[in-house]
Amino acid sequence: MVIADVSTGASPQVDRDYVQSLERGIAVLLAFDEEHPEPTLAELAQITGFSRPAVRRFLITLERMGYVRGSGGRWSLTPRVLAIGQHYTASHALIELAQPHLLRLAEETHESASLATLDGDEAVYVARVPVRRIMSINVSVGTRVPAYATSMGRVLLAWAPRDVVDSALNRRPLRPITPRTVTDASALRAELARVREQGWSIVAEELEVGLLSAAAPVRDRTGQVVAALASSTSAGRSSSGQLQREVVPLLVETANRITADLGGRP
Repeated sequence: MVIADVSTGASPQVDRDYVQSLERGIAVLLAFDEEHPEPTLAELAQITGFSRPAVRRFLITLERMGYVRGSGGRWSLTPRVLAIGQHYTASHALIELAQPHLLRLAEETHESASLATLDGDEAVYVARVPVRRIMSINVSVGTRVPAYATSMGRVLLAWAPRDVVDSALNRRPLRPITPRTVTDASALRAELARVREQGWSIVAEELEVGLLSAAAPVRDRTGQVVAALASSTSAGRSSSGQLQREVVPLLVETANRITADLGGRP
C-alpha cells in the first residue's frame, strides 16, 4: 500500500499554512502496523511512497523525540506513542463519562462492551470493557474496523451527513470480509435507514464468522450522534433474535444514560 498525497482543494492561504513535512512525519508513524511492526527503511519508503533519504530524516527526528527506535536495520515504535492516545482520552469527557456505564453493561450482559467514534469510513474503538471470552479478532482501544460491516459503524453512519456516508460506501469497492458481509451500497443504505428508524443495529457474522454485535447511538447536548455503544458476543452463546430481545433494551438504556450525562436528551 502506498500512502499518496491527497489534494485538498484548499485556498492558497490555507496551502501556505499547511505543513507538509508534519503530514509526512505522521504518515511514517502510521506505516507501523500489524503487518509491519519492525519495518526497514526501504519498506517504510515503499509503504509511504517517500524517498529513502526523506524517510531516514523523519525516522531520525522521531527517534530523537523518543517515538521510534532503530536496531539492526529495522525500526519499531516505542511505548511513548501511547501518550498520544492518552492525551486524547484525557481531553474527551465522553470517554470518562462512558466508562462506568460500559462496565455496568458488561456486568449485566456478561459480554464485552465498547464505545466507538467514526473516522472516515472506519469505526474506531475509544473505550472498551472486555470479558475473558475473546473472538479471534484482536480488539482494543484504537482498533479500527470497517464501518459498513459492523453494528457500531452502521449506527454512526446512520446519523452521519450524506457526504460522509457517500464517501464511506462509494470511495472504494467494499470487500466481503466474511461470506455474510453486505457489500452492496444500495442494500447498505437501506439498512442505515432501518437503523435510524429502529434506533439500534445488529450485525451477525459480517466482520468475523461467529461474531454478533449490537449497537445504539450516543448523542451530545445538541442531539448529534457522537459515538456508538456496542455489546458483542458469539453465535455459540447467542443469536440475533436473543440479542434483540435481551441485550438491545439494556444497550439502548445505557446509551441513553451516557447521552443524559453529556447533557443530551435520549
